[in-house]
Amino acid sequence: MPLRPDGRLNHDLLPGEKGPQDACGVFGVWAPGEEVAKLTYFGLYALQHRGQESAGIATSNGEQILVYKDMGLVSQVFDETALNALAGHIAVGHCRYSTTGGVTWENAQPTLGATAAGTVALGHNGNLTNTAELVDLVAERYGAQRRGELARGNTTDTALITALLAGDEDHTLEQTALEVLPRLRGAFSLVFMDEHALYAARDPQGVRPLVLGRTQRGWVVASETPALDIVGASFVREVEPGELICIDDDGLRSTRFAPVERAGCVFEYVYLARPDNTIQGRPVHAARVEMGRVLAREHPVDADLVMPVPESGTPAATGYAAESGIPFGQGLTKNAYVGRTFIQPSDTLRQLGIRLKLNPLREVIRGKRLVVVDDSIVRGNTQRALIRMLREAGAAEVHVRISSPPVKWPCFYGIDFASRAELIANGLTPSEIGQSLGADSLGYISTEGMIAATEQPASRLCAACFTGEYPIELPEEDRLGKHLLEQSELPLGAPEDGLSQLSVGVGGQSALEHP
Repeated sequence: MPLRPDGRLNHDLLPGEKGPQDACGVFGVWAPGEEVAKLTYFGLYALQHRGQESAGIATSNGEQILVYKDMGLVSQVFDETALNALAGHIAVGHCRYSTTGGVTWENAQPTLGATAAGTVALGHNGNLTNTAELVDLVAERYGAQRRGELARGNTTDTALITALLAGDEDHTLEQTALEVLPRLRGAFSLVFMDEHALYAARDPQGVRPLVLGRTQRGWVVASETPALDIVGASFVREVEPGELICIDDDGLRSTRFAPVERAGCVFEYVYLARPDNTIQGRPVHAARVEMGRVLAREHPVDADLVMPVPESGTPAATGYAAESGIPFGQGLTKNAYVGRTFIQPSDTLRQLGIRLKLNPLREVIRGKRLVVVDDSIVRGNTQRALIRMLREAGAAEVHVRISSPPVKWPCFYGIDFASRAELIANGLTPSEIGQSLGADSLGYISTEGMIAATEQPASRLCAACFTGEYPIELPEEDRLGKHLLEQSELPLGAPEDGLSQLSVGVGGQSALEHP
């Protein structure tokens, strides 16, 4: 069961409820003379919202790459001893939510593998759509016998990328990457390294974010701009779609491996990204506030109080209140010390549902007509329990407003939604959904209104989870799926004898030194 830190968004409020799970976070730094492992630790801390299942850091001292990774949150995986052992001037970090492969230590990142000229450690945010094709390519190039991460039980698309980067004897890692990257389909923001250089690459659509920053002594790449802020790096620019960046002793150089076909994920603006992030020049918080303003224009209602569902509904609720002129208020108080509980509640406690994490401020909501603003509805169970709780606390009316359109389609580019059959918006109209939830009314923002709030053209965004229009072609259904690499019929045989250069020690630590 994935961990979620306290203070994160609303979909974990109901025990057992599965909301849209976040993409991973990646971070990389090239900074001679700096404590790069500690910089990476704090960078990952800023990206913890993007993945809470595992965390890892790889460093290079110019001769050897060392990886330390384990299951859990960044603060649980690393301590001073572990970080002090990760010496060097280059680092790559990763915090994971699984969108391919199971929740296991073997699937934690960064991945590690031998190349023709050294070693590669790699972190990946996104999800490839041509995984089955890449399995065939790995088998064709290197034989059906599993090697490297694949031999050690890794069942992710990231392990396939790592395997393909092995390359030929006369190729550098940079040359191999320029051959491999055009073969990848889907969403990938990659940060990887060998003993001497840091690399960053982004898919031609730029589905997932990736930014470049500058420190006094070096360079930083990260999933979101707050990770630059926390390590004192200044924002330089976004890594462009279809671009490979290399940073080494000779400086920074950029190579384009594919033309730009921009289709950034609109759900980053709605839900995934931190509100203090900036995407394509648009502050995410400002976009969410504007979504609330649009929502108020599209779905007005006579009410006494606008209140958010903590935490994700707050910016949109602020915008709704400002546009409508209805006062904004906090109608719910949140237990600041409750994350995900692993203690199973009794049937009696389970019926109390979200009260473990939220409790109504009765004196604020009693007798009031409420506008309750949330970012999205997936299954609807959380909203149903919340509305019941508000009515029991004395709310006169409950009008639900959602700052994204109905979620009807799965994401194949790095967000793990509930299955299409479980999405409440499939088969029900908004009015019927509102009745099912027990709301007096329900209003979703329009797709056009949501996109307008991002200040990006619709042609430069992916809104497939709302529209079903996928910007990157998908393979046949039997060649898609989170656990594709765990299927035994794929053309990768048993692991090779002996795991050669990799040694695994306690505490999740791995070391690989190329002879």
